[in-house]
Parts: sequence; structure tokens; C-alpha cells
Amino acid sequence: MMMGFSEIPHFIRSRIWGPDLDNLAPWLRVTLRSIRICWAVVRDLHGGELSLRAMSLVYTTILSLVPLLAISFSVLKGFGVHEQLETVLLQTLLPLGEKGVEIGSRIVEFVDNVKVGVLGSVGLALLIYTVISLMQKIERAFNFIWHVSQERPFAQRFSNYLSVILIGPVLVFSSLGVSASLQSTDIVKTLTAIEPFGSLVNFAGTLLPFVLVVGAFTFIYVFMPNTRVKVRSAFAGAFVAGLMWNMASVFFAKFVVSSAQYTAIYSAFAALIIFMLWLYIGWLVLLAGASSAYYHQNPEQVSLIRGAPTLSLRMVERLSFAVLTAIVNHFVTADPRTGADDLAGELNVPTGVLQLQINTLSLAGLIVATADTPPRWMPARAPETIPLSDVMAAIRKHGENPALAFDNITIRPVTDRLLSDIEQRQTEILAQLSLADLVDPDKDNSAPANLVATLRVKGGPGDAAE
Repeated sequence: MMMGFSEIPHFIRSRIWGPDLDNLAPWLRVTLRSIRICWAVVRDLHGGELSLRAMSLVYTTILSLVPLLAISFSVLKGFGVHEQLETVLLQTLLPLGEKGVEIGSRIVEFVDNVKVGVLGSVGLALLIYTVISLMQKIERAFNFIWHVSQERPFAQRFSNYLSVILIGPVLVFSSLGVSASLQSTDIVKTLTAIEPFGSLVNFAGTLLPFVLVVGAFTFIYVFMPNTRVKVRSAFAGAFVAGLMWNMASVFFAKFVVSSAQYTAIYSAFAALIIFMLWLYIGWLVLLAGASSAYYHQNPEQVSLIRGAPTLSLRMVERLSFAVLTAIVNHFVTADPRTGADDLAGELNVPTGVLQLQINTLSLAGLIVATADTPPRWMPARAPETIPLSDVMAAIRKHGENPALAFDNITIRPVTDRLLSDIEQRQTEILAQLSLADLVDPDKDNSAPANLVATLRVKGGPGDAAE
């Protein structure tokens, strides 16, 4: 009996998202987890953010492609392998058919016309700046996927990007050269003539481009986001992106063959439009793979509904105090595990939600980031000098807009006095305690009454109540 369309949401909730993965067999656990990740990636693609960033990267790529290839050409020329640049470029544009050959030849022609010696120092600086701008926009797209709000410092960004731009082409062409040399050796030729080794060698030759694509994507997923990405998760995302890349190449090649009418309509612009469309698909595949890597590393972020959960006021207060207590406790015990991912695992909350509270506490001047990559967090000043009243005030006042002033809201006097008394009473109590009191090991497993006792010793409002 066929399942009706209206029953699909219930089926998905009960069969895909309902079971607890920890209680399932390994093969079923992996299957359901893969289906959930695919659902999350497709949901993000449907949301439009990845599509918008892919479009933005297409525009930046067109502006930066010739300078990027010019720098790569100059580096490869020193190694004597610059002739292979056109070959690799044509292989990348192969799904475009005859248009790909035309576009590749034009790009190489532009690159040949770029003379570094003629550009001068200012021209060379602009050339490098254009390429680094492309790398920076790529990093921002990956940081968005990984919910990272802080970019690399400028000096580190410049050195890292330049290293990739200069060393990356050498590594790529070296791997291609090694694979070509191996295929041309006498041993490989002898094995090719013997079955089943011949079929295995041909299969390996067919599989090699896919392996190189997955390897390149894995490197990008590990390097580009300003956070720690596990190689296993990066490889999982790269494998998905590699499969999508191969499928996109096949379907796009068929699309180009059957799109003769577009050439008649757009005339000379047809090649440019097809090239831009292929760039868009390529960037979308790369970003979708990055999203897969993110969900593979952060399975707690995989949910049926898109977007971060809305936190209640008491959840915001609880999470903020939990973050501060954890950071101060690690600071006191000299424990370096204070990155966002470490804290998210310790507090059992999604990294994206935790990062919002970290940003709030950072803007309030309660915590500061270290210069590490990714950054770790520590108290902005000595814990005993941070009263809990300052913490609560920072949490409650975050997000207030000057356009809607707090005092401009009309409220009845009796209600205003009630709210003011509640806030004053809370401030008086919390002012007697500091963050150091919350991480005191003597109080770690104590009853709440001990904090009241602390207030009485300090002469707090508990004495007046008696």
C-alpha cells in the first residue's frame, strides 16, 4: 500500500528522527545518521544561504581567476611544469564541451599577458590583494557553515593564504606528475598486459581523478574554516562533495550538449553564461560538502527543523552562568580546553547556541579570546573581581536597542516599583558573590544553603531578613 503524501512528515519524524541512535545496531545507526545529515544539508541548500554565498563566490572568482592563475603560473614556471596548467584547466572545464576549450584557451591567453615585471610593485600588490580577497571570502563562507564568528587575524590570514597560493599548485602538479610517471613505468605496462591486473590498473586510473578531488576537498575543509576540523569529518564531507562533483559534471555536460538554443539566444555571451553557471555549481557542491563535514563532526546540530532553537530567558541565564563557570574553572585549574567546541561538549549544548552566549559575554567585557587558532576563552580579569551582579546585568541588557530606550516605555508606577524592587533585591544578593565563589571546590557539591551562609558572613541581606 502506497504511503500518502500527507503521511510523509509523520513517517519521517517517527522512523528517521524518532529512534535513539545509541540503542540501534551499528549498520542501522550509520544509515539513519547518514540520512539525517543528508536531510540537514538539503534543508540548508533549500534555505538559500549557501546558494547566495555560492553566487557571491562566482563573482569574486571571475575577478580573481586570472590573478590567481598568474601567480600559480609564475610559481610553476620555476619548476618547469607551467605547460601543464592549460591541460589541468581544460580538464576542469571538460563538462562545458567546446565552450570549455574556448574559455580555457582565453584564460591561459590572459594569464600569458600578465607580466609581473611590467606590473610594478603597486600592480603586483593589487594582484596579490585580489587573490587574497578571494581566499578571505571563501573563509567567510566556510566560517558561516561552521558557525564561526571570528576570522583569522590579518597577519595570520596573509601568511596562510600566501602559503596555500604558492605551495598548493606545486603539490597538485607534483601529485599529477607522480601518477603520470607511475603509469608510464615498465612495471605498470607489464602488469597492464596481464589480467586481472590490467583491469585493476585501468580502474585505478579511472579512480585517480576522484581520489585527487577528494584529497583537495579534504585539505580545503581542514584548512579554510577558522576552527578545528577533524580530518575524518573533512574526509566524509569531501567524499560526498566528490560524488556530487562527478554527478554534476555528467549532468552538466549533457545540459551543454542539449543547450544549442542558448547559443542562438545569447550569441557571444553564451560561453560566459555557461562558464558562470558551472562556477556556481562547483561552489555550491564545495559548500554542500562543507556542510556535510560540519554535521558529521557536530551530530547534535542535525535537527528536523532549520535554524537554532529559541532560548527562553531562564535558558539564557543558565547557559551564560554555565559558560562563565566552566571558563573560570578551567582558568583556575590551568586546563586549556576552553575552545567553543570543548565547552559545547562539556556543557552538552550545540556549538552554534553556545557561540551566541560566548559573544554576549565577550561584548560585555567578561571574557576575552586568546590568540590561538581556534581561539580559547579566559576571564577578562581576576574571577574574584567579577561580581555576579555584573554578570546578570550583562545578560539582561544584551540586545537592547538605543532606538527603543528602556526608560521610554510607558508603565504604571506600581508595576515600575515592583520590577525595580525585584531588580534591586537581586542585585544586592548577587553583588555579595563573585565568579570565584562559584568555582570554589569546597562549594562544588554543597547545598544552596552554603551560598546563603556565605552571604551572611559577608553581611549580606540574609542578616536583615532575620
